[in-house]
Parts: sequence; C-alpha cells; structure tokens
Amino acid sequence: MAQIDDLPPLREVIRRHGLSAKKFLGQNFLLDLNLTARIARAGGPLNGATVIEVGPGPGGLTRALLAQPPEGLGAKRVIAIERDERAVAALTEIAARYPGRLEIVSGDALKFDAGAHLGGERARVIANLPYNIATALLIGWLTAEPWPPWYDALVLMFQREVAERIVAKPGSKTYGRLSVLANWRCDTKILFDVAPSAFVPPPKVTSSVVRLVPRERPLACDALALQRLTEAAFGQRRKMLRQSLKTLGVDVPALLTEAKIEPTARAEEIPIEGFVALARVFAKSSG
Repeated sequence: MAQIDDLPPLREVIRRHGLSAKKFLGQNFLLDLNLTARIARAGGPLNGATVIEVGPGPGGLTRALLAQPPEGLGAKRVIAIERDERAVAALTEIAARYPGRLEIVSGDALKFDAGAHLGGERARVIANLPYNIATALLIGWLTAEPWPPWYDALVLMFQREVAERIVAKPGSKTYGRLSVLANWRCDTKILFDVAPSAFVPPPKVTSSVVRLVPRERPLACDALALQRLTEAAFGQRRKMLRQSLKTLGVDVPALLTEAKIEPTARAEEIPIEGFVALARVFAKSSG
C-alpha cells in the first residue's frame, strides 16, 4: 500500500482513536491510500485551491489532498467538516503535520455556512460523503443561491445507484428528480467505481465517484419551484402528469398547456427544458 507521508498508517490511527465506524453517522472508511490519492487527482489539479471535505473520518483523503505542495498539485488548504469527535482528534494530528493548511470544522455538514469560511473565494468539494446525508447535501449544493455557486466543482463518492440517478437521461428508469436538479445546473459524469472491499467496514453496494461542474448560465428558473414540481412529478412517476401534479394545488391543465407539455406525458419522458418551463409557469401561478 502506498505511503504518501510520514504520518501513521490509517489502521493504527483508527485503533488509537477508537474509530470504529458508526452506522448512524453513515461511516465507511477508505484505508487504501492509492485510492484516496486517485480521488484527490480526480478533483484536480488543485494548484493551490481551497478544498472542502465532508466526513473525513481518520483522514485518508485529507492526507491525499495535502500531500502535494500547494504551489503544485496540492490544496492550499482543506476545510474538513467532521461530526464525530473521535475523528476530530485524529484530524488534529494531520493539521500539525501540515501547519496552516487544514481547518477542522466540528459539526453538521448540513448546517455548514461556506460563505463564512471562504471569504468570497470559490472552493472545490472533494469528499467520500457519509451515505446517510449524501443526497440531502447534494440537493442543497445544487439549489444554492446566488448562481454560479461558491464551488467550482464537486467530486463526490455516492452509492452506485445514486450516482446513476445523478447522471441519468430522460427516458431511462433511473431518470428522476435528482437527475433533473443535477443536470439543470451542472455537467455530470461518473468517473470510476469503487468496490465494497475498499472500505472498512465494507458496504453492501458498489460506490462511484461523480464529478459535477456548475454551468455558468443554466436555464433561468426558480430553484424552489423546480424542486417542488419534480418532487410531485416523480413522487408518482407511473402516473401521467395531469394526475401526479395535482398535489401542487394549482390548475394542472392550464399549467401543462402554458408550458406546452402533453397532459398524458409521464415525468420520466420530460427533458430538463420541459421541467424548467413547467417550473416557470408554476412559480408564476403560485406567486
């Protein structure tokens, strides 16, 4: 296994800090430093960028992000958001090894205020996301205002089935609300898969690393309206839109007519442009 710095092996760090993975925190630790280095490279070249990492655990990916000098391929600094106090203690050792380059934020990533930490600069998010909050985090980042957002790219690990939903195209079985929100505002791509055996403890499913790059000028649309509309449409995806959209409490036939959408169409058939048109009409009609 690769040795990227002179810090102790990750298994020793886990043992010394009692870092047994906790299911309620969605923890699955990556111990293969070859793999964490590959993820870091997928997010780069960093060339002195600020990186935000969510759920670093014992710090394998954190170390990969910091191992290269900031004047080259490495990060200028990493802001590591960690809820588990046991992991915070382990990360403190990495901070001592890389003075001034690792900021540890102890708390819930869902409540993290990026603006307060970035001082107006853009960052890159590179993370093996905790499974239990991965989708909620992504939706929050995709619906950030103003746009373009505070990040210039997201390089994230998800369960493979979630990754497939993120990049799905209209007409496919995996196309859904997450597909629309992600591809409305970003270019998306699955970079590579990660086998369960790479984690401790191994999850039951394969994982995938996904890259999302914000579009500078996505189709104009109210993000909240698009969220509500896609939630209704895909909440009953087998039904025609004239039925599934009734939960919105608006005149559905008029909504569909103005957006030029066939009332007999189903959600999985509608391209992103169609959902944007629906969301614009919905926002106008619902005030």
